[in-house]
Amino acid sequence: MSTHPDPAGLAAELRAGLPERALVTDPDVAASYAHDMAGLCPAGRPAAVVLPDTVEQVQHVMRVATRLRVPVVPQGARTGLSGGASAVDGCILLSLVRMNRILEIDPVDRVAVVEPGVVNADLSKAAGEFGLVYPPDPSSWETCTIGGNIGTGAGGLCCVKYGVTAEYVLGLDVVLPDGELLRTGRRTAKGVAGYDLTRLFVGAEGTLGVVVRATLALRPTPPPALVVVAQFASTTAVGRAVAAITAAGHVPSLMELMDATTVRAVNDLANMGLPERTEALLLVAVDTPDPRPELAAIAELCTEAGAFEVLAADDADDSAMFLTARRLALPALERLGSSMIDDVAVPRSRLADMLDGVARIAERHDTVIGVCAHAGDGNTHPIVIFDAADTAATERAGAAFDAIMALGLELGGTITGEHGVGTLKRDWLARELGPVGVRVHRAVKAAFDPLGIMNPGKVVAAEG
Repeated sequence: MSTHPDPAGLAAELRAGLPERALVTDPDVAASYAHDMAGLCPAGRPAAVVLPDTVEQVQHVMRVATRLRVPVVPQGARTGLSGGASAVDGCILLSLVRMNRILEIDPVDRVAVVEPGVVNADLSKAAGEFGLVYPPDPSSWETCTIGGNIGTGAGGLCCVKYGVTAEYVLGLDVVLPDGELLRTGRRTAKGVAGYDLTRLFVGAEGTLGVVVRATLALRPTPPPALVVVAQFASTTAVGRAVAAITAAGHVPSLMELMDATTVRAVNDLANMGLPERTEALLLVAVDTPDPRPELAAIAELCTEAGAFEVLAADDADDSAMFLTARRLALPALERLGSSMIDDVAVPRSRLADMLDGVARIAERHDTVIGVCAHAGDGNTHPIVIFDAADTAATERAGAAFDAIMALGLELGGTITGEHGVGTLKRDWLARELGPVGVRVHRAVKAAFDPLGIMNPGKVVAAEG
């Protein structure tokens, strides 16, 4: 594979099958596409950026890339946090943001057919006109694209009840590295014919092919949710509450947690008035037709677990106000310095152990770490805060980040629940998979991409 193609020759080959506006070769403009939001992940210098608006244009790009042995890095809105959409030297950055049409919404079959550049929030709005919803709701839902969601296997705040992206992708159209078009899956409610190639592409981060169309399952829009907020003086108590709520059979539509560092950062940003003795704050939402009895039961479980204050919302407006604190968590922490956002998921029963372990890691590495979590499924987001201009602080932050991933594996968890692997966690993925798992991953990669041109260096490193 050539990582340093002749720029003029590559541009000429690409231009032969693309409209002028689809091709960017100016080095400064191309460099602006080189990074996703994982700012500390290294990025190479792209040879060109292509912004296609048809499947045929994507096929042309892949045929050129195969013929010239040029790497291709697919991109969406570049809101990813693991370096999966970052450039490698000499690559074609294939930005799919202009393929942004919602092709169909079928209220009978409850499916949507969309192109990869459709913004998550735009699909939700369009589905809402039919009384339907696309449940996966990443924090960046107002800007992230469906193609990127599929590439990383994205989750969101409501996945505790409604599940993650993989559970809603019924079928895909994928342009393979040689330009062929593969159709996978179905649009029926049921279907088990053949290998589940659709699931294989979900979470593959563009390393096997380019998703150009997706058939997605929709659900009826649920009633407005009401929220209960519980404040705890210890992580042990909030861990007991999460376990008790789950063990009692409750299925909240949202169960979010913030640790003391995060709560104080939110207080400083928005004057939320949360008590300084709050070591953990738990928000639980219920969206059944009559949520109040269940909310009352959940509130009682929180009190029994040790919450020193429990407040229940009276209506949707109050609930939205309570959720503001959770939505402010990341911007509040980012005000404190540069950030590295971890994405470790552990069994719900080990959530308190994870929180306590992160606190010890922060102390050991003299680093500020705030944790917010999708407590309902054990997916924690420790956010390591540091001064990027300080070399020693940056090294301590990196060591803390790695220690958090090691802790997650030690507790029986996984290194990523929804952000993907990219380059940031590639070595840690190998540790989680083990040698047999790595070998199988490489074999799958080789079957789809024998030349190794699809998003090279991401997810699983090449052998040797």
